Amino acid sequence: MSTFESLGLSQSITEAVSAIGFESPTAIQEQAIPRLLSGEEDFVGLAQTGTGKTAAFGLPLLHRTDVALPFVQSLVLAPTRELCLQICRELESFSKNQTKLKILPVYGGADIRRQIKALEQGVQVLVATPGRLRDLMRRGKVDYTHLQQVVLDEADEMLNMGFKEEIDEILEAVPEQRRTWLFSATMPPDVRRISQDYMDNPFELSVGTQNSGNVDISHQYVVLRPAERYEALRRFLDMEPDLFGLVFCRTRRETAEVAEQLTRDGYKADAIHGDLNQAQRDRVMQGFRDRRLRILVATDVAARGIDVDNITHVFHFNIPDDLNFYTHRSGRTGRAGNKGISLVLAHPKDRHLLRKLEKVSKITFEAVEIPSGPAIFEQRLMRFFDKISEASPNPELMDYLPEIAAKFEGLSREELLLRVASATMPKKMQAYAKSKPIGQKPRADKAFLKPNESRRVFVNIGQMDINGKGELLAYLCEKGGINGADVGKIDLQKKHAFVQVEVQAAASLINKLDGQTYDGRTLRVNDGGPQPGQSNKKRRSFPKRKKGKKKFAK
Repeated sequence: MSTFESLGLSQSITEAVSAIGFESPTAIQEQAIPRLLSGEEDFVGLAQTGTGKTAAFGLPLLHRTDVALPFVQSLVLAPTRELCLQICRELESFSKNQTKLKILPVYGGADIRRQIKALEQGVQVLVATPGRLRDLMRRGKVDYTHLQQVVLDEADEMLNMGFKEEIDEILEAVPEQRRTWLFSATMPPDVRRISQDYMDNPFELSVGTQNSGNVDISHQYVVLRPAERYEALRRFLDMEPDLFGLVFCRTRRETAEVAEQLTRDGYKADAIHGDLNQAQRDRVMQGFRDRRLRILVATDVAARGIDVDNITHVFHFNIPDDLNFYTHRSGRTGRAGNKGISLVLAHPKDRHLLRKLEKVSKITFEAVEIPSGPAIFEQRLMRFFDKISEASPNPELMDYLPEIAAKFEGLSREELLLRVASATMPKKMQAYAKSKPIGQKPRADKAFLKPNESRRVFVNIGQMDINGKGELLAYLCEKGGINGADVGKIDLQKKHAFVQVEVQAAASLINKLDGQTYDGRTLRVNDGGPQPGQSNKKRRSFPKRKKGKKKFAK
């Protein structure tokens, strides 16, 4: 097993790392640090969230910084204020023995005049969000003369948040003779473009599989109706009293509503979303870090950059519109070797999205049952009596014991225990004892993630009628009332097309489009026969088209 001392770091840094409690480097740290210490080349590091990327670039960055020069030598770009501050906290802990080193975070929502004053007093490491850094540059307050290295942390997140223009402007302004270190969980085309446009033949290190989930995260799902989601969430929270988690919602309104409902029901919860000002965000995040809050409900944008230790669960109230966000959501748990659970509250129609997530993120979802009310009640009841049986007797209460015993004179042991349980168990827990199951049982849903059978559909629209497969797909979805995820291979020929469609969606497509008009002529949409190489025996007939439907123009 390697150690931080063996990687070539200075003694002052390794002593600081040891004092924090870091014993051995993670995979990304072990492979990246020696390369960044000794090389003058640009560097791309691909690793999942929670694998120690901050130390992977932070330790060599500090090692290469000359504390005697009070100028900006290292620039770290981060997507959010929260991540910006988190990076600063970690760098400060790594450099506690480098007393003359100054690290400055700059971000939006804070007083820019104070940030300018701090810059003028001299800093060696500048950690910034792209928007605020661009503001400072345009005011002429950032001097890049002595800049040695630029770090892009969570590069995919920054581009997802729309910082492309700011990043371009910053990278065009910094000295050409600098090292650029890019760290990211994924490598989409926009991130690849940055490496091609602004980096010089970078060394690329990939730890784990791109777009893959952390192996310490268990990816689970339950199937239920939207009206059951909140009740299901409550049951998971009540089944795990030590649960410390995040709940992701798609909209600000839903985020606020879920958090408010949890608070009304007695949970220590709050929300973080785009409608909060900076002071409110700070208050909520500090409460979550201090564990005064047990549950944080968040939108994807507001939660980017959240880096809080020991999150046990991530709940997905909705599957994100951008499936890449799932990796970032689930990456909030299962960090630093800890185990975590990422659980999707899935609609029965979400099977195609879960299949896509499995393929895109290279993960496997496990179907689980929503805890039953009686099981929650029994678990809580047993925990309550375990606590009583393990409690140490207080000698100061001995004088009151005869008077207490007199109140229960004539009661049997069973009657006494029953009264104690009835008087102390919360009403909502007692209500669970007779509650009904919710959601679908996994055993009744074995085919939930298996690809549905599909059929070939013939459409008398071809290349001479429409501009490519994409336009045909859009037309079929809009007019046929189907989802793009239900459509597979499209064979677009000159005068017609064959489209592979899931059976149920194919029936709907034929029913809605066959006999309608397109560019003044009658559409023919029907069963396209077996796929090439498939036996006619496997053909399935579709329901006949309903008669009497009105024709429409394109």
